[in-house]
Amino acid sequence: MHTEIEVYKLRQGNSRLLVSMPHVGTYLPTWLKPRLTAEALAVADTDWHLELLYDFLHELDATVLIATHSRYVLDLNRAPDHSSLYPGQNTTGICPVDTFAQQPLYQPGQTPNDAEIEQRIATFWQPYHQCLQAELARIKQLHGDALLWEAHSIHSIVPRFFEGQLPHFNIGTADDQTCAPAIAKAILEIAQVNGYSGVINGRFKGGYITRQYGQPSQQVQALQMEIAFRTYLDEAEPAHFKEAIAAPVRPIIMEMLQVMQSSNKP
Repeated sequence: MHTEIEVYKLRQGNSRLLVSMPHVGTYLPTWLKPRLTAEALAVADTDWHLELLYDFLHELDATVLIATHSRYVLDLNRAPDHSSLYPGQNTTGICPVDTFAQQPLYQPGQTPNDAEIEQRIATFWQPYHQCLQAELARIKQLHGDALLWEAHSIHSIVPRFFEGQLPHFNIGTADDQTCAPAIAKAILEIAQVNGYSGVINGRFKGGYITRQYGQPSQQVQALQMEIAFRTYLDEAEPAHFKEAIAAPVRPIIMEMLQVMQSSNKP
């Protein structure tokens, strides 16, 4: 199995902050496209336009790691042993076979077998995580600790995963295991002061990356931020970025990141 483009884009900064965006990619390899359904080719479950929403990260001297391939190729925020993030709840795996709306991704008879999934893990998952680990180590060497912000977004209403409408800002710290509770609380307060709804460890408690690398005892604070699309996009057509909607949200997210950066070392 080969890659046609790089698996990730990396911009190194020199602050304590690393921002990871594992679900913003839209690239589908040419060898995969003929096997996919029309629903898959639309890559509807992308975390749309987070690069544009977070276009200020250079001002914070943050390191930014961005996936290039669609999560339909392989989900970088799932465990390679296929264990569930939310046992007993409906979720998608490391190699999804359906969309969030439960539409099949593959044409009949084209679903990948176990051997192909393992190849995809080696080709797409491992390089991203090796880079993430290396950057966290580099930052810790510079500062003595590191801050990991997992940037995500999702439709405000996804019945498969949760009832009703998702709050604007959804903070996940694996029930306070991956980040100091005071940091998450301060970030939530910024959302609320600005008139947005928010929750800590609600439906989204942080995916594999947050849970794997967020280890305050090892000087890494990690937090997942899942933003509902309506917060910064026209949800009726999220693939089309509209600056007028996103512009008011940027300074709020920037303030959240600055609060995290100003936190004391664990």
